[in-house]
Amino acid sequence: MTTLSDSIRGRVAHQLDALDFVLRDAEPAFVTARPPSGKWSAHEHIAHLARVHALLLERIDIILGEDRPTLTRYRAENDPEWPSWAQLPTTAAVARLRDSRAALVRKIDAMSGGDLARVGLHPAFGPLTIPEWLEFFMLHEAHHLYQTLVRIAEARVQAAKATGA
Repeated sequence: MTTLSDSIRGRVAHQLDALDFVLRDAEPAFVTARPPSGKWSAHEHIAHLARVHALLLERIDIILGEDRPTLTRYRAENDPEWPSWAQLPTTAAVARLRDSRAALVRKIDAMSGGDLARVGLHPAFGPLTIPEWLEFFMLHEAHHLYQTLVRIAEARVQAAKATGA
């Protein structure tokens, strides 16, 4: 019987708490500023996390309802709903993100060992149990939280240079 490790459960429950640190004292202009490279802004990383949380909840339902479903790789540029998520105000994206995380915690807390053992097929990583999907997801989320922190810091530096501070 598959179980959910304390490590994964703890990260699912608390990793998103880092968003408070990441967004601390961030002026809205810093959150929405794109770097000169044209990469995503901090806001777009947050909206992406909100979107992929909603998709993860759907994917878990698919894994629970089908025998070893093949799940496609997510790419925002191929998602017809992505533009509407990216255009949300940051506060709305954060609210959706936190709501989806709460739903994810409730969902995994209600799962039996048999549910956790169910498998979904990832195109790059192959067969993954639900705890393995969560591990993959938490690593993905950590990357985007870090990128959010970096984008805000870059915007602060650019603003300071522009004002001569």
